[in-house]
Amino acid sequence: MAQDTSEDIMTTPTNDQTSALPGRPPVVDLATWQAARSALLVREKAHTRAGDAIAAARRRLPMVQLDGTAEVVGADGPVPFLELFQGREELVVYHSMWFDGAPPQGQCEGCTFNVWQMKDTVYLNARGVSFAVLTSGRWEEVAPYVEFMGYTQPWYSVRGVEASVAADEGHIICYLRDGDRVFLTYSTTARGNEPADGSVGLLDMTPYGRREAWEDNPDGWPEGHNACWYWRSDADGNSEWGPTSRPVPQWTRPGATPVETLGRHGHDH
Repeated sequence: MAQDTSEDIMTTPTNDQTSALPGRPPVVDLATWQAARSALLVREKAHTRAGDAIAAARRRLPMVQLDGTAEVVGADGPVPFLELFQGREELVVYHSMWFDGAPPQGQCEGCTFNVWQMKDTVYLNARGVSFAVLTSGRWEEVAPYVEFMGYTQPWYSVRGVEASVAADEGHIICYLRDGDRVFLTYSTTARGNEPADGSVGLLDMTPYGRREAWEDNPDGWPEGHNACWYWRSDADGNSEWGPTSRPVPQWTRPGATPVETLGRHGHDH
């Protein structure tokens, strides 16, 4: 028997509910689906325009002058913060949280989630914007972690000078350079990092979304879990936030092994 084509499946309505998922939206023909999609598009475009207006207001925020001579420590030793601009006028950084003395699996899963999706910043550079990752960890601990993770973007320890460069853990921060002067222009808060997390935007487009309990889903849809539930997993790929887990990208790294502790000063949760 010949198989149905995707077009046949999309355009042929069905009333067969025997295998329907609980809460599944109705199955309709393509024209009906397109009408509903077009109606949603009106809301999506309004959301986009509202985002554009907010971005315009963001560009008009007042600035704060900072100390561009404050020394941070990177792969080449101490350098003034000004050098992170690499001669460009704009700089975007992510300040990654750090747990002193903890092995790679004990470092922040949320910051891993964010930084892993910023691995390639060539388009920022092409637009005249430099990028770096900051952390309050001691460089002697940070350096082997960066090597283990395979990060290619520059990392710097800002230990002791966080206030001088207005660095705040877990946030994206934007700076402007005018000659030798450095200005703080913007910083995210809470869910403000999401624009840099491409996987989140894609998940929001899928039928089941992020599978997190706070989401508004059809009745009977698969049960949601705690926010960020899939950011850590055990050696078998099961989502797990206990002492045998790692941030999920770490399992792709050479030498990653099952673990029994997160090494966070005796606190594994």
